[in-house]
Amino acid sequence: MRRAFALAATLPLLVGAGKPVLVPDVSQREIEIAYSFTGAQLLLFGAILYPGGRRPSDRTPTDVVVVVKGPTQAILVREKEKVAGLWVNADRLRYASAPSFYAIASSRPVPRLLDERTRAIYELGLDSLQLSPASSAAPDMQARFQQGLVDLKRRSGLYVEDPGAVSIADGVLYRARVTIPARVPVGRFTAETFLIRDGHVLAAAIRAIDIRKSGFERQVARAAVRWSWVYGLAAVALSVLLGWTAGWVARRL
Repeated sequence: MRRAFALAATLPLLVGAGKPVLVPDVSQREIEIAYSFTGAQLLLFGAILYPGGRRPSDRTPTDVVVVVKGPTQAILVREKEKVAGLWVNADRLRYASAPSFYAIASSRPVPRLLDERTRAIYELGLDSLQLSPASSAAPDMQARFQQGLVDLKRRSGLYVEDPGAVSIADGVLYRARVTIPARVPVGRFTAETFLIRDGHVLAAAIRAIDIRKSGFERQVARAAVRWSWVYGLAAVALSVLLGWTAGWVARRL
């Protein structure tokens, strides 16, 4: 009860401070991945609290952008080149930090809401991601590899842009759906919400989402981390056993 009263007492102060406040939430704070996991639909919703409870005029509409990010990871990108009719590895570039999952949904296309510099500051859009190359490379090479990385992630469903997916009811309540694919990595995800008007970010809020394995898959993943050498020996032994079994069946047939 004390916590509820404290929140109720704080909201009027925030709204009266002169800036709007976002009150976001997500439909699932935890997503468990089992062997039968085929993906999930994540609902992001919330309310916009305006100073004094007064909505802005229709001449200056308010827009909402939501971004779901996965944990960052190191990625090695290789560029293939056709030599004598064969595709072989050519140049490569390693990224020390790149989001494993990135999905952005907005009430209108983001380039119509913010200029390029502001989009880069908040990393709003696939063309505004601030990836971190681990090695120095020429700017044209960095641009080429970043475009290739984004294209690969987009085709696998791990990088998504969905302009117009955020709906705003009466200028106050908003909602959007983001698809979590079956190939999503596990870890701590973040759901960020941005309130935008007149080319400026007026407010931002964030919620955490945990995606983790469950059941047998979770036990296997935990064993691989805690007892890596035992896991490796077991994997080798299982491979040898399966190979021997397949050979024995082939000889019998």
